[in-house]
Amino acid sequence: MLSTCLTYEHVIAYTLFEELLYMANRHLSRSIVLQSLFEWDFNNHQIGDVEDVLARNVIDRISIVDRNVLRIGLFELLFGDRNEVPPKVAINEAIELAKSFGGENSGKFVNGVLGAVYKEIGEPGKEETSQTRDKKNQLIDPATLPLEQLGGAVVYGRDDNGELYLALVHDIFGHWTLSKGHIEDGENVEEGTIREIKEEMNADIKIIEKLGENEYIASHPEQGKIRKHVSYFLGEATFQPLELEEGKGGLDDARWFKAAELVDLNIYDDILPIITKAITSLMSKGS
Repeated sequence: MLSTCLTYEHVIAYTLFEELLYMANRHLSRSIVLQSLFEWDFNNHQIGDVEDVLARNVIDRISIVDRNVLRIGLFELLFGDRNEVPPKVAINEAIELAKSFGGENSGKFVNGVLGAVYKEIGEPGKEETSQTRDKKNQLIDPATLPLEQLGGAVVYGRDDNGELYLALVHDIFGHWTLSKGHIEDGENVEEGTIREIKEEMNADIKIIEKLGENEYIASHPEQGKIRKHVSYFLGEATFQPLELEEGKGGLDDARWFKAAELVDLNIYDDILPIITKAITSLMSKGS
């Protein structure tokens, strides 16, 4: 009975799964080695420690749940009807399945694999989604929508040699962006921004100045269309390892970058002017 339900695409998806998973594992292996070497280097090259660090960071095998969640996600991503299940929805659904039925790190692992595949196949549907959203938003009076206040920051720090670094977070769609979050009732925007960045990537920041604002219309699963207003600040932090919040949906990494490295990163167009303004401000202050 099962064989009569299988299509040619099912067979292709099942075959491609092993190759894609192998590619993902190679990337994961490199990540583990880099993470281990960084930890060893950070601890001043303690002799004999590198083997222990590597052994602690290695993932021995992929669980049955993770493998099958990836099979479902990859099939929908590669062969699904994108009018019914857009690629981003397929990825998010797979992440939620992994979190619900997998282990502690399942969501993050599935997030990374499917996000990488989505980027490799050219981020299908991204332009159509943006154009459709823009057309729909033209028919909506923003003033009539519920308002959600968010706060974000260009977080900077300096190493022991005084070199400037910026802290960015990475989303599942292959972009580096600024850390931001929801401002709760009773908080002012600066207080909420400081709290959210601490929670999201474990960075204690000091607000230096306001950089600007951004507003857009988004879809909420319960409220429908809402208006999101983001205030961005320049924030100073101690240069220390970042720790991405566990179970943070939509993000898979947080990292420091030298200012010169930013030109090689995939950054959202509306974020670049804010980062540029932050760097210009820092240079003018001689910071």
